[in-house]
Amino acid sequence: MTSPGFGRRPLLAAAALPALVCPARAQGAWPTQPVRIVIPFGPGSGTDVTLRLLAPKMTDFLGQPLVIENRPGAGSTIGTDMVAKAPPDGSVFVHATLSSTGIAAALYRRLPYDPLRDLAPIAATVFVPLVLAVTARGWDVGTAEQLIATLRASPDRYQFGSNGIGATGHLASANFVTRIGARALHVPYRSGAETITALVAGQIQFMHDITGLLLPHHQSGAARCLFVTSEQRSPVMPDVPTMKEAGVPEYPAYSWFGLFGPAGTPRPIQDRMAAAVQHALTDATIAERLAALGTPAMPGYGPDRFAAYVRAETALWGPLVRASGAEAD
Repeated sequence: MTSPGFGRRPLLAAAALPALVCPARAQGAWPTQPVRIVIPFGPGSGTDVTLRLLAPKMTDFLGQPLVIENRPGAGSTIGTDMVAKAPPDGSVFVHATLSSTGIAAALYRRLPYDPLRDLAPIAATVFVPLVLAVTARGWDVGTAEQLIATLRASPDRYQFGSNGIGATGHLASANFVTRIGARALHVPYRSGAETITALVAGQIQFMHDITGLLLPHHQSGAARCLFVTSEQRSPVMPDVPTMKEAGVPEYPAYSWFGLFGPAGTPRPIQDRMAAAVQHALTDATIAERLAALGTPAMPGYGPDRFAAYVRAETALWGPLVRASGAEAD
């Protein structure tokens, strides 16, 4: 359960990636038309916000616009599957996540694609530590200790939300409930934005999501962020303790985002798209904005390095998913 950028799994060095930093015109004619990037989550989700932040710089590098298309559903597997089955000609990519790949492989008994076989890892974009938040609407829970006691005292009375079965928010909450010896009901939504709306309205009692999306509601008092799941406090929520500081048993609760193409995408196209991602991630203004969202950039993960990382994460999360008892069809 280590995590790059927040004191668990250190980022691999960003240097020595010649294919990722050569001039925009040095790698051939591709692309000659707009490039489509599928977001397998709804508008306002972390993957959506991140890619739309990177898109202008990527467009400048590629010389062609990016057409961003939200295709949510089935824990992000619908949009990911669409790209896995697309022609490997550089016309379409997917901004996928840990839940779309390493988690999905263990979660779904009939997953319509094999993440390691049918997708070509292009480049990582950001690492995503999570924060646990509770509703402030009609619920007087203000600490992790109070939350644990409340959930233990009333099995299956309270609900947690996520942006789909098998999403990292779902598994984080399920793992949390299991670790504390309690039971709660899962309510899946179509997007992180919908889940947060339900939390603020008191329709669900708690959830996990990224700090940047929950921060405004924490600051306004509409929700209460009880702890972050990283080893250090988040720079955007310095008042919120870590799980260790809050006295919570450690459990896996993080994600990462990255760009994938269909398997068989020609290597020159992979390298050029990875270079576009690198160009955006190393922009100082973008890096600062990503840090402010609580999702630090992961520069330096080109096709080979990112592929090795995805394989390692798949091997790590498979047993964790099965141990959690979560499953989907």
